Amino acid sequence: MSDVAAAYDEQMLPDPLPGEPFGLVKRWFDEAHEKQVQPNPNAMTVATIDPDGKPSARVVLCKDLRPEEGCIVFYTNYEGRKGRALRANPWASAVFHWDPFDRQVRIEGPVLRSPPEESDAYFATRAWQSRLGAWSSDQSEPIESREALIAKVAEAAEKLGIDLQRIVDGDMDGVEIPRPPHWGGFRIYAERVELWCGGTGRVHDRAEWTRALTRSGDSYTGGAWSMTRLQP
Repeated sequence: MSDVAAAYDEQMLPDPLPGEPFGLVKRWFDEAHEKQVQPNPNAMTVATIDPDGKPSARVVLCKDLRPEEGCIVFYTNYEGRKGRALRANPWASAVFHWDPFDRQVRIEGPVLRSPPEESDAYFATRAWQSRLGAWSSDQSEPIESREALIAKVAEAAEKLGIDLQRIVDGDMDGVEIPRPPHWGGFRIYAERVELWCGGTGRVHDRAEWTRALTRSGDSYTGGAWSMTRLQP
């Protein structure tokens, strides 16, 4: 049997499985960044359910991974399609796929908005172009042309008291652009985590961890993890 296993097992999950999944998730996440396996190693697909019950998915960037809380964080316009979906159905599924490593992580659970001060702190780290863009875009809404969109950027700058010539010159040192109230973070708290490693002959290695979550103010606390391997 060991000879058969050797023909298949290359970079499989530990056996026995660890008691919680986020140690491995963090290790994989960090390794993807260290080795720059793709231009955006923190890219993840987030799926939501619209108010009419239809699913929608898009790629966003994970801006924080918190093993101690068992949650991940991304930022967006609260009034865009995914923001409206999460307001109606505050639940999401996220998928990281690092193709060069043949690894995948799936995280599913309830979603809460990040505290305003946390969103403020992250917003302040963004490039000024991105901060100004957050003020000017009614995300997911139709617009007649690219020219009209650029005009909205200029309009937003004027409302914020920014001299347009400074934008043209790229001279934005010292210009403060606060976070708009319609923009901020979402936290996905993991109720279920699945890890996947690609295997020879499609004999992949899969495992899932699940736990119960309890709402506690503006966050969730988790119970003990249960885990099991899954057939590929």
